[in-house]
Amino acid sequence: MPRAVGLTDELLEKWAPIISEINLKPGKGGVFEVTLDGELIYSKKTLKRHANPGEIAQLVEARIGAPISRD
Repeated sequence: MPRAVGLTDELLEKWAPIISEINLKPGKGGVFEVTLDGELIYSKKTLKRHANPGEIAQLVEARIGAPISRD
């Protein structure tokens, strides 16, 4: 769960103005999946590994664009 919380922080830091919802659902057996607008964009089970640092953010950016500036 700490990785999921860290990921949440990273995504909110970059895209908070356009994120309407983030859900964390505890699972069993090391399942870690990330969906965006109903599309599975990362699955630890499928890839058989944890996401690399910044990997999820790159996948999100590819779909919704560059991070939003907070200036």
